[in-house]
This record gives sequence, structure tokens and C-alpha cells, in this order.
Amino acid sequence: MDKRAIKAWIMYDWANSAYATTVLAAVLPVFYASVAAATLDADTSASYLAYTHSIGMLCVALLTPLLGTLADLSGRKGDFLKVFSIIGIIATLGFSIIGEGDWLLASALLVISTIGFAGGNTFYDAMLPDLVSAEQRDMISSKGYAYGYIGGGLLLAVNMLMIQQPGWFGMGSTLAGTRLAFISVALWWLVFSIPLFRHAPRRPASPDMPKSWKGYAGVGVRRLRQTFRQIRRFPQLMRLLVAFWFFNDGINTIILMATIYGTSIGIGTADLMLALLLTQFIGFPCTLLLGAWAQRWGAKQVLMVSLSIYICIVILGYFMTSAIHFYLLAGLVGVVQGVSQSTARSLFSNLMPAGRTGEYFGFVNITGKFSSIFGPFVFGWVGQLTGSTRWGILSLIFFFAVGIAVLLTVKVQQGMSDAIQANQEEEHGWVLHPISGKGSEARSTG
Repeated sequence: MDKRAIKAWIMYDWANSAYATTVLAAVLPVFYASVAAATLDADTSASYLAYTHSIGMLCVALLTPLLGTLADLSGRKGDFLKVFSIIGIIATLGFSIIGEGDWLLASALLVISTIGFAGGNTFYDAMLPDLVSAEQRDMISSKGYAYGYIGGGLLLAVNMLMIQQPGWFGMGSTLAGTRLAFISVALWWLVFSIPLFRHAPRRPASPDMPKSWKGYAGVGVRRLRQTFRQIRRFPQLMRLLVAFWFFNDGINTIILMATIYGTSIGIGTADLMLALLLTQFIGFPCTLLLGAWAQRWGAKQVLMVSLSIYICIVILGYFMTSAIHFYLLAGLVGVVQGVSQSTARSLFSNLMPAGRTGEYFGFVNITGKFSSIFGPFVFGWVGQLTGSTRWGILSLIFFFAVGIAVLLTVKVQQGMSDAIQANQEEEHGWVLHPISGKGSEARSTG
């Protein structure tokens, strides 16, 4: 076990979480509306920002399964992560030069930075089985999310001061402070990614690895088609994936819609931002603590408890009326958000063949991105139908309830056995028929 690589892997979450908190959640939405799209009316600018997010995630969904396949063939997930990270860092730095009315440039940079951020995370997640054994993945995965909360929260606190008190940093205006915040995110992401750039684990290259980029594309496409067929060999992984489609959609909808929902019921911007900070700092110890519980009692059990708490959050959110209530709910989200995501990640890694984690995490990524359109749609549709966003937030119970119900059917030990068996067959060059499960004398093509 390479302790330097493990520490570097954990530190990467510290590094790129600054983009998630400062750029995606806190600063960019306001900057886009007030500066980049200042020449557009409010409704149009909001629509353009939503379309931009959709385009970015669609690009990620289409790219990462193929790139994950290529990363598995080459054994160099770290190299792919480095490329995507640098793409995201450069695009984030570009936000600092956007002027009034430059909404098209801002949208282009957001698409590119989204590809860099989310694409890099696909390879980051896929590294986990290369770093530690199955028994340690719950704890290490939780540490990654926990340190991400602290890293993203610390820089967000500094960025808020840059924007609200620009004079403290030698800036003459709030706009200048905002530009400095974007620069700080890019530098933070770069500096704290260097350890993983240097110490990322490598697996031996596949014997099917082509000699040219043209050959890479051909083998990658063929292997991707295999993934869609052969994933049916792993019924426990498929059940977990279906459960993930539902409960992850609920979690993402809460993340995306919390600020809008709070605003709609009269909670001020300052309270919303402070609540976001509260979530980050509560998330750090709780993710570590519950990650340790997952290692002791099982990731599936802890995940089910966290999803049950999300149902309570949704119900309490329906009755929320004041900023104090929003702070309390933000604290509850901090308790369960990190551990729900980290235990899901470790469960996936345990149920996947070790030699195909990049490919399979790419599959999880693309299907998860497409499934994530339904939660916000249901939230908006129910809110519009009833005339109240309260009913919209309450509708999310459906996603968590279905996710828990399907998760109950997942047999973790059986799924781990299936993955180990498949990996042994892969090492010996044999494949199973994707439907019957019977042996085939065809040599594996990767």
C-alpha cells in the first residue's frame, strides 16, 4: 500500500472542491447574472446559465465512458486526470477576464471547466480500487469527501471576504474581488493537485493496448459496447446502479435547488451563503465519523440510514419558514451528504471488476448524468402545478424512497464475489457470455 499515493488522492478532493463550492455553488451564478449576462434580462440570463450546465454535463456524459475505457487499457488513470484537471484549471482562470456582456465567453468557459472538473472526477473515483483493498475503501473514500468539505469551505470563506471586503486584499471593488476569487480557485486547485499528479497509481497496460491513437479509439469504442452488454453479468451492481439513479437524483436536486427554494420563501442571500459554509464544516467530522461506522457496520447499512435522514430533511424543508430552520437543515445535510456519496462510491468500487473501474465508473457517470434531469424537472413541475415550491421539495421523497427500496435488494457479498470472479477470468484471457454467463473460448479484447 502506497501511503503517499493515498494521501495525494485524499488531497485532490481538497483541491478541486474549491471549484464546486466557490465557482458552481456560490460565486459564478451571481457573477454570470450581474456581469457576464448584464446586457440580458434576468429570465434570459438564468435560462442561458441552465442551458450551459446542461451542455457541459452532456459533454461529460458522452466523453468519460470512452476515456475511462482508454484509461483502463493504458493503466494511466493519473495521466488522464491530470489532463482534465489542467483543462478545468485554465478555464476557471479564464473567468477572471470576463467583462460585462461576455455571456457567450462565460458559457464557453463554464462548459470547458465542467468537462475538466467532472471528467477528472471520473478517473479520480476509478483510482480507489488501485489504492486500497476492499476493506479500507469505505474509510478512505470518506476521508476524501471530508477533506473536500474543509478545503472547499476554507477557500469559500476567504473568497467571500475577497468579494465583501475587497480592500483587505488590495482590490478596489467587489468586481475586482470576484475576479481575484476565481484566480484563487484555479491556483488552489493546481497546487493541491500536484501530489496526485506525481504519485497517482499505475496499473500494467493491457496486452490489448493499441499502438496508435486511431487504434485506441477503435478498441475503446468496442470495449464500451462490451460494457453495455456485459454489465448485465453483475446483477448486484445493476441493482446498486438503479438505486443510485434515484437517490443520487434526489441528493443532486437538493444541492441544486436549495438556494432557489430558500430564496422563494424569503431567506436572504447572506444567510444562504453562511448556511453553505455551515454544511462544509459540519460535513468534515461527520463524513469521517460515519465513514468509520461504514467500515465497521457496512457501507450499505450506513448509506440506507443517511438516505432515511434525507427523507426527514425533505419533510422538514416543507415546513421551513425562517433562516434558523434553513441553518438547521443545512447542518443535517452536512451530516449525511458526504457519507452518502462516499459510501456509494466505495460500494460501486467493490462490485466492479478491478481491471475495468475506469470503464464502469464512466458508465455510472453517463447514466447518472442522464438520470439527474428528472429530479429538478419533477421539483419544478410539481411546484408549478401546485403553485408552491414547498410541494416541489416534498416530491423528492419519491426518489429517496425508491432508492432505499432498490438498495435493500442489493446483496453486497454476492456482488463482490461476482467482481472477483470476473477479474480472475479477465486475467486469464477468458470472457463470459454476457447473457448466459457460460464460458467462451474467445480471447478477451479488453
